[in-house]
Amino acid sequence: MAKEKITYEQFFAVVDKDNQAFVQELHDLLVQTGCKITFEPKAIGYLASYKHGKPPKALFNFVFRKHGMLARIYGEHTAKYPQFFDTLPPEMTDAINKSGDCKRLTENGCSTKCVGYDFHIGDTHYQKCRYNCFEFLLTAESKPYIKSFIMHELAQRQS
Repeated sequence: MAKEKITYEQFFAVVDKDNQAFVQELHDLLVQTGCKITFEPKAIGYLASYKHGKPPKALFNFVFRKHGMLARIYGEHTAKYPQFFDTLPPEMTDAINKSGDCKRLTENGCSTKCVGYDFHIGDTHYQKCRYNCFEFLLTAESKPYIKSFIMHELAQRQS
């Protein structure tokens, strides 16, 4: 059975008013950079997936959770912009701290195809799972950093 797809308009209709301007701005910017975008329903809400490159690889997702809308960023090139992480506000570093460790990096477990992120923020060394490491709640404080993070990652993928 094929996955059910929805339109951007259907997705956008369920975005709360506090996040609409940010979502629209980021969506427009990523459309202009050539991202491939899909929208689909999930158990908790819609998923917006933005992919870049050839072949297209996940850049980030908008996901819905009970406590609000999140941006999940796939930071595959974090080693090329390590100084950015030292600028993150506490709410975002707390989210990283709470995310799961990468069992492939820490215990040589998990799938051989799955490799998480190995990076530092200040003096703290992280080895985190790629699927929830950079998953941030959209807030007034986090939005500019989320956009900056996505732009850093996109610039590295385009170089």
